[in-house]
Amino acid sequence: MNSKTILSATTHPSDSSVQTVTGEKFRGDGYYGRSDGFHTVQYNITGFIGTIAIQATLAIDPVDADWFTVYTQAYPVVNDEGTTTSVITNFTGNYVWIRSVVTYTDGTINSIELNH
Repeated sequence: MNSKTILSATTHPSDSSVQTVTGEKFRGDGYYGRSDGFHTVQYNITGFIGTIAIQATLAIDPVDADWFTVYTQAYPVVNDEGTTTSVITNFTGNYVWIRSVVTYTDGTINSIELNH
């Protein structure tokens, strides 16, 4: 099993602007030729308002057009206040590369971790 931090702590400047942070690419199960394709992502957020997306690609040397979203979650879910939570989610696919894309207007992404 591999465990990597795919996005380190990132804090919004709290000026109501829309910020987008695209993480670097990290090796997925397909890179190693594993057959189960099982991936787990954990993210920890504080006062977060925005969307967290996990993207993947089957391309060995991807360009922007090769990426597609395999998981997305928008916050807040219930009210207009920032969300503080820790979430674990799973997805399956023999993806060669995985990355995170965060678009937000407030809060902090403490970390996004990938396990496979």
